[in-house]
Amino acid sequence: MKKNILAIAALLTASQLIVSCQKQLDVNPRERILETSYYQTQQQAFTGLVAVYDQLGNQSSGYLTKLNLFSSASDDHYAGADSPSDLGDMQAMNNYTVNSLSGAPSYLWSKGFTGIYRANVLLKKIEGINMDAATKARYIAEAKALRAIFYFDLVRIFKNIPLILTQIEPSAMFDVTQVAPADIYKQIETDLTESLSALPVTIPTADAGRLNQGAVHAVLGKVYLWEQKWGPAAAEFAMVNGTAPGASTYGYKLLTNFADLWNWKNKFNSESILELSYNTTSNMGWSNVGSREGNVMGILVGPRNYVPVIAAKAPDYVSGWSVMPITKELFDLIHYDPRNKPTVANLDSLEKAGIVTYKHANDNTGYFVEKYAGRVSTKAAVGQLELNFGQNMYEIRLADTYLMEAEALLKSGAAVGVGSRAYIFFNAVRARVGLNPVEVTMDNIMKERRLELVAEGQRWFDLVRWGLAPSKLAFKGFQANKNETLPIPQAELNNTKLLQSKEWGGTK
Repeated sequence: MKKNILAIAALLTASQLIVSCQKQLDVNPRERILETSYYQTQQQAFTGLVAVYDQLGNQSSGYLTKLNLFSSASDDHYAGADSPSDLGDMQAMNNYTVNSLSGAPSYLWSKGFTGIYRANVLLKKIEGINMDAATKARYIAEAKALRAIFYFDLVRIFKNIPLILTQIEPSAMFDVTQVAPADIYKQIETDLTESLSALPVTIPTADAGRLNQGAVHAVLGKVYLWEQKWGPAAAEFAMVNGTAPGASTYGYKLLTNFADLWNWKNKFNSESILELSYNTTSNMGWSNVGSREGNVMGILVGPRNYVPVIAAKAPDYVSGWSVMPITKELFDLIHYDPRNKPTVANLDSLEKAGIVTYKHANDNTGYFVEKYAGRVSTKAAVGQLELNFGQNMYEIRLADTYLMEAEALLKSGAAVGVGSRAYIFFNAVRARVGLNPVEVTMDNIMKERRLELVAEGQRWFDLVRWGLAPSKLAFKGFQANKNETLPIPQAELNNTKLLQSKEWGGTK
């Protein structure tokens, strides 16, 4: 593709060819544009496929993303922002006051089921399109794999969800019921495995952002890891990671310099497996946040009221909103790690040295997220400048799959001693930043994942998966056997057959 796969998704919004609804299961018929005269050509099928991809990087009009919500809920960050009432949905995730009326569950539910709806529409409509057979097979494979990715997020976040594999008409939407989580996982596995044969091994630069076989193997490995299917998980990650570090069939290699991962121009690099794409050319403004393609994280994580005092020594940060400040516990852990500087924007030290000033806003620790911090040098030339940052976000990258394979091997009972596959791949992550090898234990794996993947949206899910969330997040108000999931949004329960989860006072 000459244009990035996600960058052209705005065309669909403009032409109103795909449903744009607040709730997947309660679509306002007046907002539902009929597709009877569309999906006639291969190009139209491709445009429909782009719309499915677009939901992966969806940002709400309230600046919510999956990453900032679950980072706020973790022990690595606070919600931050200007005050305890600013950006309330992140605050509710941070202090575990979220409920079925909160914005976070509604956004995450809508994001996932809108993606599923779009995938189902494409899978139905493409059947009747006269087009190249191999191209059709690839589009079908991509739609199925994307549907699986949306379902994987939804079942982890909500647990009790409906399984929708066809285009639901408005008259039937209120009759949809939930299924057992095991049925969701079974369908996820089916969609991912069925998609593999029609996907390419590698993706050329012109098609950057689309799924290949390696990305699907990585997602499937992660699904198996969540299901505690250790052997199958290790096998999937082995296919991604290759016979040795740097020898992946799919061309994946760790970048030599960890900091290069966060160079906003270094998109779709050799370490990237599944990446969310944003750009600086969408002209996003305050009236259309959420509908364009600039990355709002650049403005969110920056220090509020940032002022360089000694310009020659001060980083060129854009004054931001102080979202996701890093906890003192995490800072103390990473402070003397080689990944500290590319990860943490240490405003505490800069201020004490008289180099900058900034507002000590809500939950201020003095430590902000360097990985995404917007800079004057990275702002767009058009649009509302602070909303048009072009940095991409990693959904899965190679260091992540190295660490997950080591974990799967350890849990499966495979050899993990010096010279073993688990030892080699686990310590390749450490060697990249100049750290000496250590033995493969769960404590070491957990620590390495925490330091390597700061602010990448993994920590909360890891804690839940390891059963450590109740103890690690108790200081924020996390309640065991409740906060491992989010409540079904109340709007989805009204006048439907959906039931609230037992963890949240329901009967499902």
